Amino acid sequence: MATTKENLAASFAGESQANRKYLMFAEQAEKEGFAGAAKLFRAAAAAEQIHAFMEFRTAGGVGTTEENLKAAIAGETHEFTEMYPEMIKQAEAEGCKNAARVFNMANEAEKVHAKLYTEALADIKGNDDYYLCPICGYIHKGKSEGACPICGAKASAFLKF
Repeated sequence: MATTKENLAASFAGESQANRKYLMFAEQAEKEGFAGAAKLFRAAAAAEQIHAFMEFRTAGGVGTTEENLKAAIAGETHEFTEMYPEMIKQAEAEGCKNAARVFNMANEAEKVHAKLYTEALADIKGNDDYYLCPICGYIHKGKSEGACPICGAKASAFLKF
């Protein structure tokens, strides 16, 4: 039988996935002209986020900003050094070109994320703006005039944070 800590981790993962899935379902419902279904999916996604946040906090997942930055660096580094390389190899071996392309884009973005978290840890009081490529997840520190170095999206499409 799982421990409460394991149950909190599993429920956080499930609620987080449901949140993302319902947001994608809402986009599809809107494309198909079903506004009511889209609203319901968005409301349910928000509810799932509330659940995920409660569970993650209860599990002790949120520390100080310094601890959180270190955890983020470790997580991103794991993704681009271990997780995605194996997924890329598997997708290529199975001839799943689109999956390999998606994994490659994510892998390259994760490298940048780890670098940005490392910079933020070194300058924890910094107040930089960040720009997110909405296609591949690349993040640029400060405004960029060039195209996304991972997927080629125009800088004008980037979302400012």
